[in-house]
Amino acid sequence: MMLHRTDDLIALFNGVFEPAYSTRLIRGEDEPLYLPASADTPYHRIIFAHDYFTSGLHEISHWCVAGEARRLLEDYGYWYLPDGRNEHEQAAFETVEVQPQAIESLFYAACDLEFNVSVDNLNGAIEVDRHAFAARVCARADALLENGLNNRARAFRCTLQAYYQQGSSCEEAIESGRRCLDDQTLPIDRDNPFPAHEVSA
Repeated sequence: MMLHRTDDLIALFNGVFEPAYSTRLIRGEDEPLYLPASADTPYHRIIFAHDYFTSGLHEISHWCVAGEARRLLEDYGYWYLPDGRNEHEQAAFETVEVQPQAIESLFYAACDLEFNVSVDNLNGAIEVDRHAFAARVCARADALLENGLNNRARAFRCTLQAYYQQGSSCEEAIESGRRCLDDQTLPIDRDNPFPAHEVSA
């Protein structure tokens, strides 16, 4: 049975994307955070929470959605509204989250893991329809598979499939992902075409 270790996730992501995007996946201790390169740190950082494999996949999914301009801003320029949202705020949160969680679900499948959506509002005063949100995420994932992922999302999905499903070594899986990045037939990266609201994850 394949173990899902954050060391492997970090090695796979950094091996594929650091050369082309100057971006590293880094384990953090507290809340996740995206930090663009600075004078002190010459590479972008996707910091995931508490050494959790699932947090790493979630944060990578957000990075795959963010366009070039947003990747130059801390946390992609979004303001995160924490747990305890009202109905309007939760609706906005879910609208922003559909796309990254759809990509995340495809990453989970590539790793042979079961995916569950995150509504992230345990202390809110409203009852969240988790099943409706899950249906929206599933429908978006199906649409992405039909219409095509952008090159970063497709490259990482290919990398994960090679490593977790096809028995490739880490080096072989990284090379597979890099070949996807070089495939000029894939959609180009662009800013998220779906609505951006006052919240993000």
